[in-house]
Amino acid sequence: MPDLDSRAASRRRAIAYWVTTLLVATELALAGVWDILRIPYVRGVIEHLGYPAYFLVILGVWKVLGAVALLVPRFPRLKEWAYAGAVFNYTGAVVSHLAVGDGAVALVYPIIQLGLVGGSWALRPPARRDLAPS
Repeated sequence: MPDLDSRAASRRRAIAYWVTTLLVATELALAGVWDILRIPYVRGVIEHLGYPAYFLVILGVWKVLGAVALLVPRFPRLKEWAYAGAVFNYTGAVVSHLAVGDGAVALVYPIIQLGLVGGSWALRPPARRDLAPS
């Protein structure tokens, strides 16, 4: 029988996993909906970065699907792809802002999101890991 310390540590890890995962999934879902709707704010950002407006719909659909994939039970390989997609999204945002000469302030949000994605991924419980080769 596990001792109290290991159960408490396991519980803290599970709470940290769900907090980071819910933050990531919420941001992906909300940003995805904003992208799909092409609200003026995100349209302005995407145009500033030099991307066409239709790119927002593509990104938005991927973000919403990624949020769903992170939250649904099972499908560990799909979750891996969702985490990878989130990393591609946020690293792409960092590089895009650097490419157009935006200051460090524009990099803070995507870097924080990258940290949350990394935290969620690292804290995954065993049932949500894809360890078996196909």
